[in-house]
Amino acid sequence: MALEGLPLGVLQLLSTERRLVARLRMSQNNFMRTQLNLLLAFGAMSCFSALPQNSVPSKAELKTIILRSRHLGAHGMGYNDDSLTKLSRTITPDDIPNLISLLGDRELRVGAQFALASQCEASIKPVHDATIHSEAIASLDAGDIMTLIAGFNQCSPHTQAQARVTRLEIDLVRKRQLAQKTQELQDKTKDDARIERNALKMNDPQQRKMLTREEREEVFKRSVKAAGLENPQTPAQKALVDRMYRTMVLDEPSPPKSQ
Repeated sequence: MALEGLPLGVLQLLSTERRLVARLRMSQNNFMRTQLNLLLAFGAMSCFSALPQNSVPSKAELKTIILRSRHLGAHGMGYNDDSLTKLSRTITPDDIPNLISLLGDRELRVGAQFALASQCEASIKPVHDATIHSEAIASLDAGDIMTLIAGFNQCSPHTQAQARVTRLEIDLVRKRQLAQKTQELQDKTKDDARIERNALKMNDPQQRKMLTREEREEVFKRSVKAAGLENPQTPAQKALVDRMYRTMVLDEPSPPKSQ
């Protein structure tokens, strides 16, 4: 559009109109950019909220994490202080229950010990309770975990001292448990020998009369167990157990054999 020859007032009017149009377009562009930014921000927030928060790794994922913490040493791939440091950054206290269960995996046993030790104070009570109360952890495994905690420089001095005390407590409990099991085994051996002697006496009518009913019942139960008749199923089996009880415990005469 040629502007030459137009009056000054018209030129000023056209110039003003162009400036207004330019401002309007700029305003519209700014508005669109603002709307676009809001949409992008909202979309990002929506995607973030859809992600699982504080998800606990599965046992399979923990296995991968533990195995990746190994380092090459003089005896091949194994675990060391660097493993503890790495595991402390990738394992959380929420993983402790799964780590305790992984102690039963022969391939991961040592790695699971290091993973539990990497959690310092958070692992002490769960490991202690699982060892003392439920025996879900072998006392030797628990002792190794406490030793690792006591020597891990990222655990506080208080936690290291607590781990040493807990190890001593676990060792004492293990000794008591071992002594108890040894005593139970000795008692069982004595009972087995006594019942065996009484079973031999049952073959002699005179010596059988010297046995108490309780002693005869012990021999009866042992004989039933040896015959695999603890849970008789068929009528014939039930009749046999009943006949054994009557002859062995009640000392009734055996029924005559059919001709």
